[in-house]
Amino acid sequence: MSDSILDFYEGLAEEYHLLFADWEQSVDRQGAVLDALLRRSGAPPPRRVLDCACGIGTQALGLAARGYSVHATDLSPSAVARAEREARAMHVSLTTGVADMRMLDWQVPGTFHVVMSCDNAMAHLLEDSDLDDAAHAMASRLVPGGLLVASLRDHSALLEKRPRFTAERVLDTPLGRRVLFQVWDWAVDERQYTVRQFILRQESGIWHTTEHTGVYRLLQPVELEQALTKAGLVDPRWYTPQETGFNQPLITARKP
Repeated sequence: MSDSILDFYEGLAEEYHLLFADWEQSVDRQGAVLDALLRRSGAPPPRRVLDCACGIGTQALGLAARGYSVHATDLSPSAVARAEREARAMHVSLTTGVADMRMLDWQVPGTFHVVMSCDNAMAHLLEDSDLDDAAHAMASRLVPGGLLVASLRDHSALLEKRPRFTAERVLDTPLGRRVLFQVWDWAVDERQYTVRQFILRQESGIWHTTEHTGVYRLLQPVELEQALTKAGLVDPRWYTPQETGFNQPLITARKP
């Protein structure tokens, strides 16, 4: 991962919740969706979960609130610090650490029943070597029979449309009006795309604008499956948003 990815999440950490109409409600909903998936997959609480792309805790907090023993890590120290603050505010117990998902095998001690990476985080692995390193590192943290869970954007659908921008979302909140939209730039070879997230906030009648830029790989399902298989994981299975209620397609795979 390049420094630009770290800068993206370092800059977004204090504003990430603004991307949701109600972030705490989203934490609860995503926790419920993932809890149902883990129970169906034979990993109910209090199973040990490593969320290795935790951000500010959107999935980690929801699972911890449901009785899972969660260790939440991220490349961004600012995001991890924010997750710690949110855990205290929500009276949720979890542990945290700063770690690169490509280096979990030596940055994160112990093993887990579930290793998780959601919200398209693995699409930041721009090179095949990065993807393979992350898949091996994630697999190394699983107990025998443990479950990997990851989510991706539907990149096949995106490639067909090659969007240049997303329609604006206007949110009215007790603290003022908020406008969200994204501008997308596609690489000439269409293997990568850059997302520029704009957040406009109205405070005391004055508008404030921030912009956060992230680079993603157009990671296809078959590429992720191949990386997980090379890492020794078996039985990959995809779940559509219609099946799970999660906002992106999810894949699971097991360690033999």
